[in-house]
Amino acid sequence: MADVFMNTYHRLPVTFAKGEGVWLSDVKGKRYLDFSSGIAVNCLGHGYPPLVKAIADQAAKCNHVCNYYQNDVSAAFAEKLVAACAGMRKVFLANSGAEANEGACKIARKYSLKKYGPGRHRIVTLKGSFHGRTITTLSATGQEKFHKDFGPFTEGFLFIPSGDIDALDRALDPSSVAGLLVEAVQGESGIIPLDDAYIEAAAKFCAERDILLMFDEIQCGIGRTGTFLALEHYGVKADIVTLAKGLAGGVPVGAVLAGEKAADVFEAGDHGSTFGGNPLAAAAGLVVIDVVNKPEFLREIARKGERVLEILRSWEHPKITAARGRGLMIGVDITAEAWPVLEAALARGLLILSAGTHTLRFLPPYTISDEELDHGLGILKKILDS
Repeated sequence: MADVFMNTYHRLPVTFAKGEGVWLSDVKGKRYLDFSSGIAVNCLGHGYPPLVKAIADQAAKCNHVCNYYQNDVSAAFAEKLVAACAGMRKVFLANSGAEANEGACKIARKYSLKKYGPGRHRIVTLKGSFHGRTITTLSATGQEKFHKDFGPFTEGFLFIPSGDIDALDRALDPSSVAGLLVEAVQGESGIIPLDDAYIEAAAKFCAERDILLMFDEIQCGIGRTGTFLALEHYGVKADIVTLAKGLAGGVPVGAVLAGEKAADVFEAGDHGSTFGGNPLAAAAGLVVIDVVNKPEFLREIARKGERVLEILRSWEHPKITAARGRGLMIGVDITAEAWPVLEAALARGLLILSAGTHTLRFLPPYTISDEELDHGLGILKKILDS
């Protein structure tokens, strides 16, 4: 079966057949504790009953309506999503995070073109960032390892060091820059939260220079860090927010949300997506927002994440050089290479992720219990002890 797939993934030797809660079972019936959520996608776990019911009920009604028309469930989802994201006024629904980021860049460029004329089209992003795998979102991604073999890239992107406020000040030239695209927590480069002072400076510079401040919340949004949007930790206002991954709990969907400045930039024919915001994804997304966007639920995500970090740091393990994160988005730097640890964890029934050569990444479902977290951490400790 594997021979028919293109060789795009370094796959671990397992084939899954079903899941329940925070557990997956392979085709032989062996169970695995899931600390990955399909890379932050299955935020409510596997087989979550309200999500299953919503998807099944909607599938029995209609799966898809062309975007020449509106449908009731997608309209309800859009309204609820805009209301959940403070400061946002309108949304474009897409299929994926890369597609959402493409939409954000298009909005920034058209906003600047219409207001200031040609030449003010650059998008500034950060070194260590990850914004997608299309040619344009690769162009926005500040990691050379993802660029190899795929040039030439879309012109007009500038990478700057994360955390360097002076470099940020120099880069945000109002004569040439349309937007700044940042992740509040950089996921693919090791779960690295941006500094408060840096985000505050970014918001100030962008507001003063009329540069759109855009937050890529594809991995860190939808409650992952203990607030509905990760940018809420900084108390700043975004012009654009992009979402995907956990937004529909496992059904593909992406979103570009725009605040007052950018909400009316797109006109009919400017952008589109055949499957974007289809009724099936919208029905699932309504469940996710209803469950996640509650203060008590978000507090539990934050509490569980803090507890995990406390446990990891209490070990004072010689093979752990750092443990950091926000909510249930946790990175653990180790002295060994990460991939062999992933293989050893799989053999012991634990699914974890990597983020670079020496960083382990944990993105468990929000529904995970303290006991299940302890069980997974116990497996990890045995591996590191060996």
